[in-house]
Amino acid sequence: MERAAELPPIAIAPSIGEPCPDAARLPLCVDLDGTLLAIDTLPEAAATACLHDPRVLLALPRWLAQGKARLKHELARRWDFDPALLPYNFFVLDYLQAQKSRGRKLVLATAADRQIAQKIADHLGLFDAVIASDGTHNLKGEAKAAALVERFGARGFVYAGNAHSDLAVWREAAAAVIVNAPDRVRQAAASLGPVEAAIECATPRWRGIIRALRPYQWVKNLLVFVPLVCVAAYRDLGGWEAALASFAAFSAVASAIYLLNDICDLAADRAHPSKARRPFASGAVPIALGLALAPLLFVIGGAFGWLSGAPRALVAYAALSLGYNIKLKEMPLVDIFVLAALYSVRLFGGGEASGYPVSLWLLGFSSFTFLSLALIKRVSELLRVAEQQRQRPARRGYMTQDIVMLEMMGCAACFTSALVLTLYVQSDTASHAYLHPKMLWGIVPLMLFWQCRLWLSTARGYMLDDPIIYTARDWVSWLVLAGLGALIALAYAPVMV
Repeated sequence: MERAAELPPIAIAPSIGEPCPDAARLPLCVDLDGTLLAIDTLPEAAATACLHDPRVLLALPRWLAQGKARLKHELARRWDFDPALLPYNFFVLDYLQAQKSRGRKLVLATAADRQIAQKIADHLGLFDAVIASDGTHNLKGEAKAAALVERFGARGFVYAGNAHSDLAVWREAAAAVIVNAPDRVRQAAASLGPVEAAIECATPRWRGIIRALRPYQWVKNLLVFVPLVCVAAYRDLGGWEAALASFAAFSAVASAIYLLNDICDLAADRAHPSKARRPFASGAVPIALGLALAPLLFVIGGAFGWLSGAPRALVAYAALSLGYNIKLKEMPLVDIFVLAALYSVRLFGGGEASGYPVSLWLLGFSSFTFLSLALIKRVSELLRVAEQQRQRPARRGYMTQDIVMLEMMGCAACFTSALVLTLYVQSDTASHAYLHPKMLWGIVPLMLFWQCRLWLSTARGYMLDDPIIYTARDWVSWLVLAGLGALIALAYAPVMV
């Protein structure tokens, strides 16, 4: 098994305690969820099963009524996963491999269903035996302790675990291996007997949560302020307050959708060279926590959307985003137009909130610009797929052969947006809206330069997943933005400098 392909979560160096000489000769029984793996397999199996077949949601209460072991068994039957892509705790694996090399017997002892445990054990090739739930008996806590005592005798084994339920097992073990356990659990385990090793390699949970919310993506929501800027309503404090509330609403809803999207795309993310480091894919944040945070963020976003006076745009954004993540992202061309529409909806939301509706000129220019940006996003993704010598990305309707055609479409949209902007600059609308409309001519080459530069960066492989994020980190784009602001200010200025 190659580590580079599995991309473990960021970790700190483990702290290994003094081994217990007598216990070192005993079998080492290892828990799966949260110990060998950075995840809990039960919620992952449940989420995957429900996504593939929503009818599973209706069956969950019936299975649970028959016992948790039955629930685990039914979900395990429906969870088709690749054990090579799961987020393993590599410090634990190193420890197990070292013990195995000394001839120690290793046992995978887990409350997860045997179907899952056996598949993982077969992949790793480390374990001499597997003890797991079987659809009838749920081997957790006291039940697991009884099963291990029955097999090895009291004080006849060492146990590696991480949770409060593992205290019942440590009470019967000759020694403990404590992995990423909370302080109270660690102290309680140490009070029960010798500690053979203590392995700490988890990142703070709050860091993973922040990463999962993707606050850097909120920069896209600055589009809600564009309608105010376009009409130079700088002194309309009420309009700016409403736009700010709209910004908060779009940001909260966007983060909620990112959480759901990452949960839906777990398997695809783990197969991706960089997305495997995402909080849910790497196990830094539990799926259950994400499923709890998403509804809360939707409520917060809805409250801000109502306060801003633009709930319709927010609902449209949420519906489009959910549709995109569930199915539309798999449909070629449809996905690109939906991505462009998601940018435009932010404009409409800002216009509706501030009281300055989006003009047809702004709609025409922004539509082609956003279409170009959406195509950049897709082309950059396909170029990375081509570098990896794969045929097509996961959950996408494109193949690497489509790159040239998509580039042509994107460049055409780029120049069309410049054409619309040119027509606007020389229109009567611009003449009436600006004191010095001729200053706006400078905007045309600046916008065209910026978009052409994005396309050149994409062709050279410099583009990140999202062109807006790339722009936010690009100093040349900052200069272009400053130039655009200066030209608009001069066009509005009562006295030319």
